[in-house]
Amino acid sequence: MIRGLRQSYSLEILLEVAQLARSTYYYHEKRLAKADKYGNAKEGIAAIYHENKGRYGYRRITAELRRRGFPLNHKTVQRLMKQLGLVCRVRMKKYHSYKGAVGKVASNLLERNFEAEKPNQKWVTDVTEFSLFGQKLYLSPILDLCSRDVVGYSISDKPALSMVTEMLDKAFARIPDGTNLILHSDQGWQYQHKQYQRMLKKKGVRQSMSRKGNCLDNAVIENFFGLLKSELLYLQTFESMEHFKTELVDYIDYYNYRRSKAKLRGLPPALHRQQALSAA
Repeated sequence: MIRGLRQSYSLEILLEVAQLARSTYYYHEKRLAKADKYGNAKEGIAAIYHENKGRYGYRRITAELRRRGFPLNHKTVQRLMKQLGLVCRVRMKKYHSYKGAVGKVASNLLERNFEAEKPNQKWVTDVTEFSLFGQKLYLSPILDLCSRDVVGYSISDKPALSMVTEMLDKAFARIPDGTNLILHSDQGWQYQHKQYQRMLKKKGVRQSMSRKGNCLDNAVIENFFGLLKSELLYLQTFESMEHFKTELVDYIDYYNYRRSKAKLRGLPPALHRQQALSAA
C-alpha cells in the first residue's frame, strides 16, 4: 500500500498512518526488489508443463529441466510447481470400492505375511483407477507373492463385477482345483459379492480380507500400483485413453517378462515363477 501511495504522499506520513517503522519498510522494500533466483527455472517449468498439456508431474519436469540446463532436485521443482499452481493432470487413484456391509466379510488370513515359499500359495488383488483426458479406466490385477508376478488381470472402463470375475477366470485357468491358496483383497463390494466368493470356493481358494481402511494390510499390491505409476505415467506421454490402454498392457508384459528384479536374483517375475514351479 505504501509503495502505491508514495507518489502522492510523503513517506513519513504513510509510515505514521501505517504505524510501520522506517527500518521495517526498507527491509521489505529490499526483499521485494531482490530478483527471484528461481525466475528462469519457473519459466522453464511452466513452459515444459504447457508444452505437454499438463501431463507431466514434478519428477518428469525435473528430468526435462536437467536436460535444459537447470540442475534442480525434484523437491525444489515440486515446491515451485505448487507456487505456480501447476498440477499434473494425469492421476492414478486408488479405487475406493467399499460401500458398507453388502456381503460377507472374510478374516485376514494373510496378516501382512507377504512372503511365500512357492508359487500359488498366496495371491493379492486390488483395483486402481486412472483418470486421463476426462475419462476413467480401471485395472484389476492379481499378484503372486512368491515371484510378485501378475498371474491375471482385467481392464475396464467401469468398476463392474465382471471386471473382477474376468480376472479370476484368467488366473484360475493357470492353476488346478483345490490348491488351498490364499487370495487376499480389501473389503470392496466386489470381493463381498456372492458370485465372487462362490468362484473362490469352487476353485478351492481361501478368501482373505484386509481390515477396513487399512491399506498396509495389502501393501504389496499398493507398491505395484506405485511402481506402475512412476514407470509408466511419469515416463511417457499419451495421445488418448486408447493409447494409454495399449501402453498399460505392454507395461504389464514388460513387468512380468522383461523387468529384472534384484530380490529375484535379477530375474523377471514370470521367469522366476517358472523356475520356482520347476523346482517344486
